Amino acid sequence: MLNLQFPDYSFQIKDMDNTRKIFDIIRKKYVVLTPEEWVRQNILHYFLHEMNYPKGLISVEKEIKVHNLKKRYDIVIFDQQQKPWMLIECKEPGVNISDLTLEQLMRYHQVMQCPFWMLSNGNKSFCAKVNSGNVEWLYHLPPYNS
Repeated sequence: MLNLQFPDYSFQIKDMDNTRKIFDIIRKKYVVLTPEEWVRQNILHYFLHEMNYPKGLISVEKEIKVHNLKKRYDIVIFDQQQKPWMLIECKEPGVNISDLTLEQLMRYHQVMQCPFWMLSNGNKSFCAKVNSGNVEWLYHLPPYNS
């Protein structure tokens, strides 16, 4: 398990149309502030400000096809060659990171083929390196392009 401590980031939050929204710095728009979105935004800020991952190579909530079904991944970070590098699945804090969460991530991985995975509910986070089908669980997030 990773020991991630999210600093207090200065999020842009406002009420719009009777709904609380948060500004997504990657999608460059306000999105509904759900518990899962709170986790996603903290992870994005952590990647950018603490890990120095490149903003231009981070993708959020994009559609992919998994077994002819339309799905949306939470976050994918690409390498310099525009290949998927890390696949991140976010859950709200009240949802346990379980085998079901890992199975969901693995279905997306079949399409994306990222060398790194991350699962997080904001309280618990797990990261793995995948190499030739072998999975190595890590204690730290990898530096970008490791």
